[in-house]
Amino acid sequence: MSTVDLVEVTHEETGMRLDRWFRAHYPDLKHGQLQKLLRSGQVRVDGGRAKANARLEAGQTVRVPPMKLERSAPDAKRLVITPDDIRFVQSLVIHKDDQVLALDKPPGLAVQGGTKTQRHLDGLLDGLKYKASERPRLVHRLDKDTSGVLLLARNRRAATALGDALKGREAIKTYWALVEGVPAPARGEISLPLAKKGGAQSERMQVCGADDEDAQRAVSRYAVIETAGRKLSWVALWPITGRTHQLRAHMAAIGHPIVGDGKYGSGHVVSGGEIDNRLHLHAREISIPHPAGGRLKVSAPLPDHMRKTWKLLGFDPERSMAELEDLF
Repeated sequence: MSTVDLVEVTHEETGMRLDRWFRAHYPDLKHGQLQKLLRSGQVRVDGGRAKANARLEAGQTVRVPPMKLERSAPDAKRLVITPDDIRFVQSLVIHKDDQVLALDKPPGLAVQGGTKTQRHLDGLLDGLKYKASERPRLVHRLDKDTSGVLLLARNRRAATALGDALKGREAIKTYWALVEGVPAPARGEISLPLAKKGGAQSERMQVCGADDEDAQRAVSRYAVIETAGRKLSWVALWPITGRTHQLRAHMAAIGHPIVGDGKYGSGHVVSGGEIDNRLHLHAREISIPHPAGGRLKVSAPLPDHMRKTWKLLGFDPERSMAELEDLF
């Protein structure tokens, strides 16, 4: 490449780190080379300087300076999926229409790949084309260990509409979690800026001051639904902003980490092993304007490990979301 290249970020790439975006488009570019280009200001996002950990948004333009590298399509290394892969990924579908697919993502399945992640949802999306000519597009993400509703757009127009709704905060995303202790007050809003700390591999967000150069505004709402004595609480959570690990970091910051969260909490709460040590965070429901008009609302049942915990604690996982809407 001998000239400056201006590359527009797609909706499928929303939320991707700038360094990972370069890894997808220019796999032969070394990390040190990219850092040098960033420090010298040769790489820019929407005309401004950027850091390697900057999160990209659809529609932004990345300035790529002349390099002795060939650009690769983001999906150039996409794996060929097997019939078993197709059956598996189609078994996750909980809503399907001409514009949108909704999946019930199981815990432990990464949404996108990384250095140590070979199997991920993005690599299975060809199995969800059905008879459409286009591959479905990711419009948002869930953490690897978080389960629940994940939306896919079935064409570019739908991706734009859903992406705009998410960016404009027209979507209501409701999560269910089991947390340590009982938050007080029973309903509240957490407004604590977050910043990624600890290096490129940690993926750990920390509460920081608003004057921190890496600070990102982060706001979450919560409501206690039921409690098990003073030790555990079932809470509903609503992320108003969409930062990495936001709900996990926020609940830990107010002293009530999510059960099973080894990164932000103790990783366990019951020494006898009655409660599974896996993360107890589930994207229960999303309500969003549908690209074809009206509003789409999709719910996903609790995963097995959380359902077992709810049964152990006497919580009713079938409670109607309508009963809880006034909590938001």
